[in-house]
Amino acid sequence: MASISDFFHTPQRGSGVRRFFTGLGNGMAAYMERNARTDQIRFYQQMSDADLAARGMQREDIVRHVYRDRFFL
Repeated sequence: MASISDFFHTPQRGSGVRRFFTGLGNGMAAYMERNARTDQIRFYQQMSDADLAARGMQREDIVRHVYRDRFFL
């Protein structure tokens, strides 16, 4: 059985300035989201095991809980 795939590269149109600021904005958004999630992880790590259990979590569930909307864990 043969399979064929095509890839067409279409260069983006627009000014270099627009692409620069779009990239800068995307980078800043990613940094802010990552920083906010790091704060959440620290918050849960500082809790006692009893406090985590009251929330229905164990210590190994912290990262899964913080990133549950991103990775569907």
